[in-house]
Amino acid sequence: MSGRPDILFPLFGALEKLDGVGPKTAKLLSRIEIEKPRDLLFTLPHTGIDRRRRATIRAVPAGEVSTVEVVVGQHQAPRSAGRPYRVQVQDAETAFTLVFFHARADYLRRLLPEGGRRVVSGKVEIFDGMAQIVHPDHVLPVEEAHTIPDFEPVYPLTAGVTLRTMTRAVQSALERLPELPEWIDPPLRAREGWPDWKAALTAAHTPLSPHEIAPTAPARQRLAYDELFAHQVTLALARKTQRRGKGQVSQGDGRLREKVLSDLPFAPTGAQRRAMEEIAADMAQPRRMNRLLQGDVGAGKTLVAFMALLVAVEAGGQGVLMAPTEILARQHLANLQPLAESAGVVLEILTGRDKGAERRAKLGALAAGDIRILVGTHAVFQKDVAFHDLRLAIVDEQHRFGVAQRMELSAKGRGADVLVMTATPIPRSLALASYGDMDVSVLDEKPPGRTPVKTALVSMGRIDEVVEHLRGAIAQGRQAYWVCPLVEESEVLDLTAAEERFKRLRAVLGEDHVGLVHGQMPPGEKDAAMARFQRGETAVLVATTVVEVGVDVPNASIMVIERAEGFGLAQLHQLRGRVGRGAAASTCLLMYQPPLTEGGRRRLEILRETEDGFRIAEEDLAMRGAGDLIGTAQSGLPRFRIADLERQSALMALAQSDARKLLNDDPALETARGQAVRVLLWLMEQDRAIGLIKVG
Repeated sequence: MSGRPDILFPLFGALEKLDGVGPKTAKLLSRIEIEKPRDLLFTLPHTGIDRRRRATIRAVPAGEVSTVEVVVGQHQAPRSAGRPYRVQVQDAETAFTLVFFHARADYLRRLLPEGGRRVVSGKVEIFDGMAQIVHPDHVLPVEEAHTIPDFEPVYPLTAGVTLRTMTRAVQSALERLPELPEWIDPPLRAREGWPDWKAALTAAHTPLSPHEIAPTAPARQRLAYDELFAHQVTLALARKTQRRGKGQVSQGDGRLREKVLSDLPFAPTGAQRRAMEEIAADMAQPRRMNRLLQGDVGAGKTLVAFMALLVAVEAGGQGVLMAPTEILARQHLANLQPLAESAGVVLEILTGRDKGAERRAKLGALAAGDIRILVGTHAVFQKDVAFHDLRLAIVDEQHRFGVAQRMELSAKGRGADVLVMTATPIPRSLALASYGDMDVSVLDEKPPGRTPVKTALVSMGRIDEVVEHLRGAIAQGRQAYWVCPLVEESEVLDLTAAEERFKRLRAVLGEDHVGLVHGQMPPGEKDAAMARFQRGETAVLVATTVVEVGVDVPNASIMVIERAEGFGLAQLHQLRGRVGRGAAASTCLLMYQPPLTEGGRRRLEILRETEDGFRIAEEDLAMRGAGDLIGTAQSGLPRFRIADLERQSALMALAQSDARKLLNDDPALETARGQAVRVLLWLMEQDRAIGLIKVG
């Protein structure tokens, strides 16, 4: 697959080759990420204007667009600068005025000669009881009026680019459309009633009614599918490359797992058992596992992860669990230590803190195979760390890293199986978009023994009552988090807000009782403050959102979130999940500043209604859209120009199964359809996929 196929050249040329686009317009268009004809064609109209011809504007409500044939009457030039230029006109039933600001008289007299017939189209307004159209969008001689479409598409625009320029450029790009081979499976296309690619693009840019602009219109669906399918082919290629790397067969006899399960004070949930079985079955295959373990706050991922590590140990190998920070690695160690003791397995931790002789001793024991399970930060990937026989790498990706990093990880793992854990419930359509290269296990049940968290909404005006409530709870030996508001984009202001709150709470609750963590602190200080809270030396921890990252303090049973309306739903859900981890009844107080916006109120009410993270994530997606939901920049989530993940999640699932089936039947993309899919990958700029085919 040498380079971009010649057939696509017209779509990847310079914008300046299109009608009406000069260097200046091209530069303006690049602001909305339109740099070549292809980008322009994938920028579809978002609404349309009805410009069907009417006999008269007489019954047209103000604010509506009207297209009508008129006889041009008298011109009234402005008496002083800054006043408008007016032209009287008469349609079949009524007279009205055309109004122009800053216009040249000679130009208007040519455009609208007195006594001439013209077709004008624009928004009707009422001024001083008289109908008028200010700056009509179209003024044409009657014989040219057929060039005004009945339904005119409206495009996203940028300052300096008019709708007319955009429409002309798009029409000119449509004239250059090549005939491309069909990459969609013919039975699927027939079943869905989708047009071919060229017809779909043409129809999407020349809609005849509002129905043809909706995401459900066949042409739009087809183009959205192309985009999702290209993305899923890329992920399926990544998955295939990943699996082609020889894995190891890790099959355990179950003795260590049985021992741990029989020592547990409770039985695992059905979801946990299912995930354990899926992982063990993957590890027993000769190809490499690449699985995502997705679970809500407190769904019991730790036990499932440990069972997977035990499969590696039972099979005679080693396992590693990596966490993003030292404090989280130590927490995993504390959670896993009792399980490891009950299985009689040697578990160790390795972080950047290990130095000198101690580090050398650990590395020696690891290389000799004496340490069976290692917990650590990314420091476990340093050059001098060698395993005796690494079978499984588990990544606790509190902050997700994309497909590229996952591929790097498996390259390092010498054939090790990979399990990625995430505590963020992700709606299915997004999970397919971000993790389509992986197989997914979902933990959607809460283990027994977790107390539900009572969630209440409290206005900021009642802050003194909240502080009093806290004082009473502390006297009973309880602990609380106090999360300070997020200040727009400024860590410095976040810091001031947190420090102010810290000072005020110390004044009321006592110097020793209150700790502080915020994003500007050196990591060592942050860890120390967290550790003091964990040990119960401070009763209240004032924090900016750094606490949402998984630190476990079972005794903390109160979560106060100040100005909660400023946080996202998923973030509030994660924060609330920090309490309710022990036996004590827990509360989460969402403090808000009235008046709430509609969206702010809706978010807080959803939290009050449910603790189901998947439902919360679905609502979040519906309210905010995909890009915001997982922070597009750091998620590796593709930006789709046409597809809409919120409304077209079923198409994403279809695209995934189609892509996996295609690569199963035609791994090198050599059949006629395979060759067509190669063209699609170039068209959609899926460079990573193209690289993978080359490797293939």
